Amino acid sequence: MKHTVASEDIAGSEEFRHLSTIAGIAVDLRYAGADNFVGRDLYSPFDCAWLHRDAAAALEKVVAWLAQQRPGCTALVLDALRPQRVQEQLWEALAGTELQMYLANPERGSIHSFGMALDITILDEAGRELDMGTGFDDMTDRSHPALEPQFLARGEITAAQVANRQLLRDAMVQAGFQGITTEWWHYDCGDRNVVRQTFRRVL
Repeated sequence: MKHTVASEDIAGSEEFRHLSTIAGIAVDLRYAGADNFVGRDLYSPFDCAWLHRDAAAALEKVVAWLAQQRPGCTALVLDALRPQRVQEQLWEALAGTELQMYLANPERGSIHSFGMALDITILDEAGRELDMGTGFDDMTDRSHPALEPQFLARGEITAAQVANRQLLRDAMVQAGFQGITTEWWHYDCGDRNVVRQTFRRVL
């Protein structure tokens, strides 16, 4: 099997599922509009509302867990499949800045480009995003889960904000996702090294 597949071809592949087939989620793909750090739509004309079938099945476990643990709350998908060509655009947009640390080098490949990563948050019963202390794609230290104890001790994030992040972590980890130390919203489905070695990258 080829280790790459074009964005245009995934609709006909059994490897991938469209987000519209996953019940109980909300979707607001931030790179499909101007509400992102680049300030423009990076996805058109491609439909990027896809996940690898393994990640889609794991997301269904997140939905079920939230329904049981926090009825009325909804998983909001902010980014799912991010084709390699889009990852390259993001990388170039931050070229020469320290902010590149927040992106996977396209040469190595973002786990998003395999359909095996999610950027995600939670909506409350009224459909509002839970307060996580920063917005999505906030490229400051306050977004780093690893630094939460320090920011909490200094009063720069609140206990309620940390609790909201922990709710998201609990929902994701029990479904098999793994968080990272620098972004509260980003989760990989499974081991990223295994993904890079065995899954197809979407170009």
